[in-house]
Amino acid sequence: MAPKYYWKGYLKLSLVTCPVAMTPATSESEKVRFHTLNKDTGNRVVSQYIDSVTGKPVKENNEAKGYARGEDDYVILTDDDLDAVALETVKTIDIERFVPADSIEWIYLEKAHYLMPDDPVGNEAFAVIRDAMKAEKVLGVSKLVMGRRERAVILEPRDEGIVLWSLRFGDEVRPEENYFEDIDEKADPDLVPLIQQLIKRKSARWSPDMVSDPIQESLLKLIEEKKKLLKSRKTAKGKKTEAGAPASNVINIMDALRKSIETDLKTKAG
Repeated sequence: MAPKYYWKGYLKLSLVTCPVAMTPATSESEKVRFHTLNKDTGNRVVSQYIDSVTGKPVKENNEAKGYARGEDDYVILTDDDLDAVALETVKTIDIERFVPADSIEWIYLEKAHYLMPDDPVGNEAFAVIRDAMKAEKVLGVSKLVMGRRERAVILEPRDEGIVLWSLRFGDEVRPEENYFEDIDEKADPDLVPLIQQLIKRKSARWSPDMVSDPIQESLLKLIEEKKKLLKSRKTAKGKKTEAGAPASNVINIMDALRKSIETDLKTKAG
């Protein structure tokens, strides 16, 4: 399946320009998501924007952005107004400068995106910029409008592509000295080697499996059990209708739990 691109535009370095496409490097689409339902009817609940004064729903084409200049006093901005002030960085990633690859602290990194050529004609220009950054061990610094906000970004060459990181602004990062300055306890020099031994025993190469989501796995298991329970109830109901005699569809949860625990203990003992 071809990737869906979050953004398309141009990568520019001096007189070198190439068309590029960008997509988020991470996704939460596989996460278990819930809809809000009416418990009595089983129907989905929908949300609406309600006018705070009239109490009536607002149609989507009547929604607008508002900047508060006083209590209950707003400057209304439409999508056309916002588009009119669009910056050059809406469609162009112009690399302004380069910094050493190890000079940006991790705390400034916000979200990763994959950047790749969007036209075969620009492949060579893209590759030249990428490989030159690799050779010099630098990151490119630029700006890009994301979600109607101009964000500082860095470009990191990675394998055959480039990873674009959006950065947090300086005033969004709290100074660490405000929180660490009162920590004056010194480590016992006799204990440090023992912890080092423990670290060595627990060290391994990084794997994505180290950050699996146990809640996600438990939810999927629970959902599967619920589906089986609903299926068994429907089956039992169908048999009752066919035979004309009552069929029990009551499941003894305590018995099921006991069997589950017994099975688990046997598995561990084996």
